[in-house]
Order: sequence, then structure tokens, then C-alpha cells
Amino acid sequence: MEQAYFRIHPIGKVEKRDGSVRLRILEAYEPALVGLEGFSHMHVFWWFDKNDTPAKRGILQVHPRGEKRNPLTGVFATRAPVRPNLIAMDLCAIGGIRGGVVEVDKIDAFDGTPILDIKPYIPGSDAVVGEVRVPDWL
Repeated sequence: MEQAYFRIHPIGKVEKRDGSVRLRILEAYEPALVGLEGFSHMHVFWWFDKNDTPAKRGILQVHPRGEKRNPLTGVFATRAPVRPNLIAMDLCAIGGIRGGVVEVDKIDAFDGTPILDIKPYIPGSDAVVGEVRVPDWL
């Protein structure tokens, strides 16, 4: 398989100050926020920038949740912060949108973390219909 490379440009950054969490969207991308105020929740995709080293990108198996009693498991079957591409996703409640600033309830990212994309949470599309299965360690 031929190796493909992509360029990803942040659309903004996470701001965590005084107990509040904001997503500051770059001015060039502010028009993309139009209509988002109609949603209560959104998926935020961000980059594990504080964890980005060649060594950590090469880790392909981990003990889930860092617990040695859990079986060694491939990172694609976990939410470990070490992965070949350090893309993370959080589901956030939207508290308000003013200009290029989106207030959210919480996010696992650090202050200054680059935001890659935002997508609205749509119950009919994002919710699983039918039975859900998870491994025993979860």
C-alpha cells in the first residue's frame, strides 16, 4: 500500500481558565460556526500535541486504562493517548457561542491544545441502534 500524507491545519485552540472551557476558533473559520447554536452538543476533534513523539506514535498495544491487570490490547481498541495519529475526540455540551468563541462544559484536552474539527452531535446518526458489545475489561 502506498503511504499517503496529509496536512492538517488547526481551526483554533482550547482555552481553559478560571474553571471555564472555551474553544477559540480562528477568525478565518468563524463563518463555519453559523448554525451550530441550534445544537446542544458537538464532537470536538483535537490533537494530542503534548503527547506527540515518534516513540509514542510507535506504541501499538497498551494495557487499557494503564492497568497491568487488563490484557495487552491494540490501541485501536482503546482510547489510549498513544496512537499512530494522535487525533482525539470529545463530546461536549455547547454552553454558548459568541463570535469565534464556543463555550463548552468540558474537554479532556489541555489549555492551548489545537482543535482540528467540530461536528454537531446528531442523535439519529450518532446513537447506536440495537445491542452494544464491549470487552470484559471495560
